[in-house]
Amino acid sequence: MARVCTYLNFQGTTEEAFTHYRDLFGTSFVGPFVRFGDMPMPGGPELSADDAQRIMHMELEITNGHVLMATDMLSSMGMECRIGNNTTIMIEVDTKEEVDRLFAGLAAGTEEQAPADQPWGSYWSVCLDRFGIRWMIATPMGQ
Repeated sequence: MARVCTYLNFQGTTEEAFTHYRDLFGTSFVGPFVRFGDMPMPGGPELSADDAQRIMHMELEITNGHVLMATDMLSSMGMECRIGNNTTIMIEVDTKEEVDRLFAGLAAGTEEQAPADQPWGSYWSVCLDRFGIRWMIATPMGQ
């Protein structure tokens, strides 16, 4: 089933922020969260013990079915959290074809990663549109 979520990037404080949001909204985490050390990254760099404990993905329902998703951006991998890449509209759709269609219509040729199968089991992409809005478009994990 398709859904729209808000995706947040943090520089090492995802778990702290989401624990605060969980307590504030009185809700629960959606499913288990994944640490970088839990996910194999073929060909990727070796992670420090600190980076392995950082959050790769977690979800939290905040109100009326709206879900926040988040990750820690790893400085060791050249990632920097800044205004402009700290908030993303996340669209999960049912098919790879729909991911491809939406990506083709949104991608403006800057800061993009074309749709591809990912180790976490999703067909995933990210791009900035011509208006400077950051989008992630993917199939659900494990699909």
